[in-house]
Amino acid sequence: MSALQTETGTILAADIGGSYIRMTAMVSSSPSHPADRTIRRRTPTEDADVFLATIEDIVAELATDDQQDAPLAIAVAASINPDTGVTTTANIPCLNGSAPGRILSARLGRPVLLLNDADAFALAEAAIGAGRNHRVVFGAVLGTGIGGGLVVDGRVVRGASGIAGEWGHGPVANQRPTRLGRSLPRMRCGCGQVGCADTFGGARGLERLHLALGHEAADSRAIIDGWKSGRSDTALTAEVWAEMLAEPLALALNTTGASIVPVGGGLGSERDLMALLDREVRARILPRDAPGPVVVPGMLKGNAGLIGAAILGRQSLEIGQ
Repeated sequence: MSALQTETGTILAADIGGSYIRMTAMVSSSPSHPADRTIRRRTPTEDADVFLATIEDIVAELATDDQQDAPLAIAVAASINPDTGVTTTANIPCLNGSAPGRILSARLGRPVLLLNDADAFALAEAAIGAGRNHRVVFGAVLGTGIGGGLVVDGRVVRGASGIAGEWGHGPVANQRPTRLGRSLPRMRCGCGQVGCADTFGGARGLERLHLALGHEAADSRAIIDGWKSGRSDTALTAEVWAEMLAEPLALALNTTGASIVPVGGGLGSERDLMALLDREVRARILPRDAPGPVVVPGMLKGNAGLIGAAILGRQSLEIGQ
């Protein structure tokens, strides 16, 4: 959680994942400045009362006397319905079906804003990261699975049910990539559909794709290292992965008009892999004469969620003036 001083007031911000709640108190007016104080606690995932009490304890510990009315902005690993505030999350099941923002607001006596963590990543990268100076930014997260967020003119587009930017789901898998010359099975996704990009695009998806190509089981790190060292089996996996993933990503860019794709998550930090994906995407977007890379590693690393939450809070204060 961060206490962020801005020109319009003070903001508390938090980044909450399935494992940890990250909290920090900032003294600078810029969300990109290092924190003077950082606290990390485990996220209570099974008991909603314990979860809410943990957030209350952190706010009580960090908020100073002049910050008692400051809004709390939270980036969380969940989808949030923008109309009802109801959340859906696999990582923090105790929040499913509830509106934690409204509950926390009543308990804390301050405005509480919730933002999906992929949206927070996209907002942060659009404001001060790899998407700076781009009007339309599509933030992609390639971690264990796939996530995404869309930012237009510095504002997150949430869409119906808060799912704008979720490009990882939908039956899009190409069963016969040109580099392969034979058909691949379309894998069933946890969302209930078959052939989603999430089934082959994230770290676990890369591992499933490697198996589907007839290779021995390997983790994503070993596959990428093997590709970099020139091994033929892992090279095929990387090339097929880039071709297959470039198709839905290029469609997302053609649909939204985004001119840049900052990528977060573990795979997003692999510069060579992102260069391979960028090459495949630029061959499929319109127009095809992009002056430079379109798919690029995000610049803000693990701080993007916290920074995105802080920016959301600042925007809420500006709107409220």
